[in-house]
Amino acid sequence: MNDEAKRLEPMSPANSHVKLLIEFGPLAAFGITYLAGGIFWATAAVMVASVIALAASWQRFGRLLPVPLLTAALVVVFGGLTFWLNDPRFIKIKPTIINLLFAGVLLFGLMTGRPLLKLLLGEAFSLTQEGWRKLSVRWALFFLGLAGLNEVVWRNFSEAFWVNFKVFGILGLSLIFAMAQVGLIKRHEVRNEARTEDESRASDKVRAD
Repeated sequence: MNDEAKRLEPMSPANSHVKLLIEFGPLAAFGITYLAGGIFWATAAVMVASVIALAASWQRFGRLLPVPLLTAALVVVFGGLTFWLNDPRFIKIKPTIINLLFAGVLLFGLMTGRPLLKLLLGEAFSLTQEGWRKLSVRWALFFLGLAGLNEVVWRNFSEAFWVNFKVFGILGLSLIFAMAQVGLIKRHEVRNEARTEDESRASDKVRAD
């Protein structure tokens, strides 16, 4: 089976669980290690865990998942600066930078007429172009809000408070926001009949190739 055919297959429950571990494993490693050893040990742990997540992504899916790849790159850069300059502010600013990048990518896609969010969530949802556009706008604004909120928290609260915000707050807010988009997704979801017809044509094309 070639790569295009594999992409047409729905993700199995086992692979979905692995994907969750790849995306959230480094965050868990950061929080647990902070409790045991402080910010510098936690920074080292998240750097190592991010690299392991990339290796697991390659081994399991034969490709590097975009979100863990970008996250790992920023973790290595800002984690390295944290150790090199002995300054934990660099690892604290990382969530700001990554959320600004996510927002920038989505806004760039909207300006160029390409819903780039579809590249990340296309396996999970089948939406109309208008649906992808609206969802991209909402997520872009949400990422901008998270970036601003991270700046407020790490600059004005204790380190322990910021770690709790990073590990639980950002994740919790993201889950709540994602659940709030269910209505929009349902309103703009492509009908099952049309989706089945499109998948059938794609499968015929794969077989013909």
